Amino acid sequence: MNEELTGRLRTAAEAHQPDRARILARVERGMSGAPDRHRESSGARPWPRVALASLAAAGILAGGGFAVAAIVHSPPARPDISATPAAPTAPSASPSAPWTPHATPSAPTTGGPAAPDRSSSTSPSPEPSGGTGSARPGNAHVQDGPLWSAGSLDAGSNPYWAQSDITLRTTQPLTALTLELRITQTGGVQSTGSWRTLPADDFTVTVQHEGGAVVYRWILKPGRTVPAGQHVFAGQYNHAAGKRETEHDGYRVDATGPRGALSVWGGFTPAR
Repeated sequence: MNEELTGRLRTAAEAHQPDRARILARVERGMSGAPDRHRESSGARPWPRVALASLAAAGILAGGGFAVAAIVHSPPARPDISATPAAPTAPSASPSAPWTPHATPSAPTTGGPAAPDRSSSTSPSPEPSGGTGSARPGNAHVQDGPLWSAGSLDAGSNPYWAQSDITLRTTQPLTALTLELRITQTGGVQSTGSWRTLPADDFTVTVQHEGGAVVYRWILKPGRTVPAGQHVFAGQYNHAAGKRETEHDGYRVDATGPRGALSVWGGFTPAR
């Protein structure tokens, strides 16, 4: 039965007030209306009839009470749950984390940081006499007979601009000279000029970008001579903001003197 019918029956049962006296009277009238075949001599009604009437009335009242109680206290119908519930499904295993490759760490370096690679690609051997080499950093060879050299970063350099100086000293005049200055491109390196203490008309000067570097070259013109003494060649350039690192910069000088070909090369010391 649905909830609406249950509610109505409950309301009717609660409102019902049985009239016991009226019920007993009806029972008695029904009993008295039956044919009196065995009349007792006494004027009182036989006790069996009275007892039966009383029992009938009590049965009616009890039956009505039980019916009301059953309606009032009957719980609402529940859905059919006779079927055995299915066993809960076991939760699936949690997804594994995405696979990430793990690089094998390199063995720790002992004894301090490793020295920079100074292989033959950055440390050229001396050129044969009379040959012209390239300015590269490496093991310096700053003197060859009467010719001596040194490289340094000028004290006037700043975080945005620098000047690299090459100082030459010769005790004998030179009839041929090629000087090459190589400034490694470390970011923003751009030439802003060059100069030397010898006459400008005695040299052909070029500035080029070669192999990741800005390269300055001074070549002595034919028929000109570099006198004995000390001379300076300088290259000027802008660079990325910060202190200029000179460890990859270098120079090389190839010359000819009274005793033949001479060659010197080296790097640059930081500005003091």
